[in-house]
Amino acid sequence: MPLYKRKPFALLEKPEDLKPNELVFQVRFTKEIFRDYGDYLKRMHLYRQRIWSCKLSGKNYLTYEEALLSEKEAGEEVQLFPKELLAPVLRDVQFSMLSLNDLVNAIAVKLHGRLSVDTNLYGRKNSCIYTCRIVRIVEEDEKTQYEVEWMDKYDDISECTLVNEEDLIRKKLPYSRGVLKLLIRESTYRSIPWVLHDKLAKEHGIPTHPPPELESEISLKDGLVVVNKKRKRSECSQTDMDVEENELLDPKRKNCSRNSHEPLSNGKSVYEENGNLELNAVRYPIDDLLVQPSESDKYLTARPSPSRDFNAPMHCVGDLLMVWDFCTSFGRLLQLSPFSLEDFENAVCHSDSNVILIMEAHSALLRLLMKDNVRYFFTIKKKKRKTKITLVTWAEYLCDFLEMISIAELSAHISTIRRGHYGLLDVGVKLKILGELVAQAFMSDLFKEKLDEDIEKRQALSAARRDEALEEGRKRREEKERSKTQSVEKVARNGHIDSMNPVNSNHIRENGHVSNEGKEKWASCLKHSSDDSDGDAEMVNEKDAAENICNSSKKAALKNGMMELMQNKTKDQKQRAAHKLRKNQIKETIEKRSKEQRKEYLDREIEKRVIRTSPLGKDRDHNRYWFFRREAKIFVESSDSMEWGYYSSKEEVDALLGSLNVKGVRERALKKQLEKFYDKIILEIQKKLKDATQESATEESVRRRSTRVRAPPGENPALVFLKYVNKWKKE
Repeated sequence: MPLYKRKPFALLEKPEDLKPNELVFQVRFTKEIFRDYGDYLKRMHLYRQRIWSCKLSGKNYLTYEEALLSEKEAGEEVQLFPKELLAPVLRDVQFSMLSLNDLVNAIAVKLHGRLSVDTNLYGRKNSCIYTCRIVRIVEEDEKTQYEVEWMDKYDDISECTLVNEEDLIRKKLPYSRGVLKLLIRESTYRSIPWVLHDKLAKEHGIPTHPPPELESEISLKDGLVVVNKKRKRSECSQTDMDVEENELLDPKRKNCSRNSHEPLSNGKSVYEENGNLELNAVRYPIDDLLVQPSESDKYLTARPSPSRDFNAPMHCVGDLLMVWDFCTSFGRLLQLSPFSLEDFENAVCHSDSNVILIMEAHSALLRLLMKDNVRYFFTIKKKKRKTKITLVTWAEYLCDFLEMISIAELSAHISTIRRGHYGLLDVGVKLKILGELVAQAFMSDLFKEKLDEDIEKRQALSAARRDEALEEGRKRREEKERSKTQSVEKVARNGHIDSMNPVNSNHIRENGHVSNEGKEKWASCLKHSSDDSDGDAEMVNEKDAAENICNSSKKAALKNGMMELMQNKTKDQKQRAAHKLRKNQIKETIEKRSKEQRKEYLDREIEKRVIRTSPLGKDRDHNRYWFFRREAKIFVESSDSMEWGYYSSKEEVDALLGSLNVKGVRERALKKQLEKFYDKIILEIQKKLKDATQESATEESVRRRSTRVRAPPGENPALVFLKYVNKWKKE
């Protein structure tokens, strides 16, 4: 049973009036049953704290479940202790006043010099060493001999003889001191004096009444051994510290006792009464599901419901976002100009088979695989197809790809695609095909090279931004030191004038102006001070000259950087030199820009080098929140990834921020990330709203000029995706 505050913790009893079909909450590892979910969470929160100790091993700072597992493992080790040695060990433990370490050492030394019946070991016989087993111990005239059975190489008994102790070779004890400690802890219910459990003592015939020499110190009360007098706190010695270790106290606390109302090391106060615990002053953040409603939570706003008006089926939204994010993030590599998520969704859901956006997306991914994927390249060669994919032949190349990957679910639609009816495929099938193309592109060498290049550039940009911050901090410190020095010099000068002419200094303080005599002395003082500072001025001039020389040679150093790079021998040296050269090129680019322009440039360039898109965080229910760089929405993904929603207005984002409870670990981290990207998110939302407003105003003006003429079908906002043009495609 794990220990709490050095004592066993009483578990709750099963409710007596429990009905067979009643819904309850049960703790998995203690089998405790709760009717109220709040009580269940409170007890689980207690069990998850690292305030429990293993009774057998003495390990502290464990959760309840970890302490249970530790006791189970320790109990298995105790079973390895030899049964024939159990009784003599327990006799030495009963009513011992030694500390645990001293007691273990004494027993180990005693057992090491003891040979018992049925012990297998080696012995000397006829100047040779054979295996033997002790059958009987013969003690005569203070001399001990052992009757042993000698065994041959087949472990068959050959003969029995009497040998002396010096002719026997001892084996290593079949247990460690750690096992001996576990045995002592498991067999006793108190320490110093160590007292065995009554049942165990009676089983081995060990007396349970204290010996006469200890009757003045200990006595029996209600069948348990108690100490007659408590030692004072000032009398704590090294022995007391051993006792504390044995009684599983927190090793960081040196006191012999602790008030039960004293806060624990984790900042929580625990009060125990009749086996029930009440927790106060919880240190936040904690797991979100353990957060209890409080008075401060009334300021939290209601969480808005996300919009779910997707054209694609709900279970396909995740694949839709993944494919769109990859195509827009690595458009330069794919030679595919970016497009909006709305246009991509409408294009995927459109039933026409000749949608330009869809054909360009497939063609771009297939071109990448043709350049890099050896397997797909040879598949195309085997089909004797041309290496150039056009908007007319893209479907044939797509069918070749589906035949190559041989996925039964997708291969069933090859005939439909060959007949030119790609648009009739289900939306889920279209997105799975695109998902397989993206997965193959992920594994291509071209993509890996592009990713490595972006990582290196991003590291160089981050290093340049870090250097900018360090330089700015250095300048601030120098400015602060300069102002402090000037103020000190000013005070020193004023003190020098006052010491020269106290009358004039008083006149200055009283009338606020300096007499002619004071002016002359002031000029003389300044002259002396300027003479003293000539050396410093020369040093400053030399420093400026050195900086000018450094600036003039910077371009030459940059030109020679590539030469130095090629001269490096090892790969690591080349990488470091390339990183340094790239960082210097960035610094040269931003050298003539202002502070704000440099910061904006570095942030913009870092953002361009997309490595991967990660969620902003999770809420209390493990729903994930996403923000994509080219979409002015915050997407919400359910914990099972089967349901999606989004927030698209400033009011919804503000309400979401106000609804997050920082007492929970997940919502605290999510709120921090939302606040970090808040300005960027709101800027994207406002920009999209402004574009939509301008577009609607333009359409309204056209409609007012000619109400009789209908707008052509191509100008319908719902069909804008049909006008997509791939501007980054290289012919």
